[in-house]
Amino acid sequence: MTTSARAMVFHGPNQPLEPREFGLPTLKAGELLVKISMTTLCGSDVHTFHGHRETPCPTILGHEILGTVAALPNGEHVTDASNQRLSIGDRVTWSLAVHCGDCFFCRLDLPQKCEHLLKYGHESVQPDHALSGGLAEYCQLAAGTTVFRVPDRLDDRVACPANCATATVVAALRAAGECRDTTILIQGGGMLGLTAAAIARTRSAREVIVCDVDEDRLRRAKQFGATRTVRADTDDGTFQDVVKQSTAGRGVDIVLEMCGSADAVETGINVLRTGGRYIWVGAVFPTRPVSLSAERVVRNMLRIQGVHNYTPADLGDALTFLEHHHEEFPFAELVSKSYGLDQADAAFQEAASSGALRVGICP
Repeated sequence: MTTSARAMVFHGPNQPLEPREFGLPTLKAGELLVKISMTTLCGSDVHTFHGHRETPCPTILGHEILGTVAALPNGEHVTDASNQRLSIGDRVTWSLAVHCGDCFFCRLDLPQKCEHLLKYGHESVQPDHALSGGLAEYCQLAAGTTVFRVPDRLDDRVACPANCATATVVAALRAAGECRDTTILIQGGGMLGLTAAAIARTRSAREVIVCDVDEDRLRRAKQFGATRTVRADTDDGTFQDVVKQSTAGRGVDIVLEMCGSADAVETGINVLRTGGRYIWVGAVFPTRPVSLSAERVVRNMLRIQGVHNYTPADLGDALTFLEHHHEEFPFAELVSKSYGLDQADAAFQEAASSGALRVGICP
């Protein structure tokens, strides 16, 4: 095996990525070295690259990562989430957040908010753990990382976004509760929204309404289980009519905010039925303050919950969903183009300018 790895280092917005060589690490107990086969650019990566989100620099971006086990610590057994021993060549993904399991937030079942958190693709380059992001040939997995084997049947393009997009949607639907026989409104027809539509339909939602401002995304939503689609930016009453027709005028049972728009949040709160549930997911970058009627929330007994990232169990459920349903929905088509590692700058430009839901980088 080689003794070094190429990586593309991010130094800040409006600066080209720097190609660098890093020596491969000497693995400590519990660590793994993974040879990366694909990284997909999440929306948060694109926001960071263009200066809309902050991250420690220098860093190696990319957290939706898929690869194969390339090295294990000498004489050490490392196990996956099912407590099965991992071997060289196993195809794996892993939870993007490494947690300690014993701090205040971990004990509250909020491992993604661990007081000692390490997040792949979000850490500054450190001498003892430089390779912690997806824009590289290898990634060093820290001890305590929850690792999952990836089902052989899953195409790389289907499996790669699982440890961010798919798992986050699973977490959101876990927070939303029972889907069977409900009417669900999904705000945003991007990667999260399409995935949410597909999962909701497989969980027997009666109606899945997807709204967006982009006609292409609305057309695609029909392929992912949407029973109705509607533009979010009309002021002619069409949106309200669709909600009324699908709920006998009562309002929807569940709204999933997947777009980060303050306007969408204000609209969503007004179409919930009494006792409805509103899950906020997309607002992971600064927006204007939201105008909200506390009286409406109280009188209508509404429940509002934010969901950020996910627990390791959500990633396991995400992979199970993809394994059982990947043939029903065209997930592979959502990774519209792939680039080599040295073309990572072009990949970011493609992701920002083309409207692509995911762009892949294959070292």
